[in-house]
Amino acid sequence: MPEADTILVVEDNEQNLELVEFLLEEAGLKVRKARDAEEARAQLAAGRPDLVLMDMQLPGTDGLTLVEELRRDPRFARIPVLALTAHAMRGDRERFIAGGCDGYIAKPINVTSFVDEVQAALARSRAEGEVRA
Repeated sequence: MPEADTILVVEDNEQNLELVEFLLEEAGLKVRKARDAEEARAQLAAGRPDLVLMDMQLPGTDGLTLVEELRRDPRFARIPVLALTAHAMRGDRERFIAGGCDGYIAKPINVTSFVDEVQAALARSRAEGEVRA
């Protein structure tokens, strides 16, 4: 049986983090958590995830700045990153994509489609040869 994909969830809101973790684990995915950019860097150094769900409003270094940092680092540049954010105004999606995110999931998340969106991002990445088969 293949090993489950690993998702790094970078989210400072504990309730959001618990909900996302529950949904992903119920779908058979492995979840690693970080509550800020510093924890995210430590999690990345500990092992490359298959995908990152990045809250854009983090304490200290914001999510978009962290994504830009990841894109400059050859070890992490090709990890798919989905913005996970309450910023749902016109132009936000485009701004996050332009900043290096591969996709966008608005909060509050839709619990019926959330896992499908994550799985679709993993499948796109796998098709591009970035995630193990």
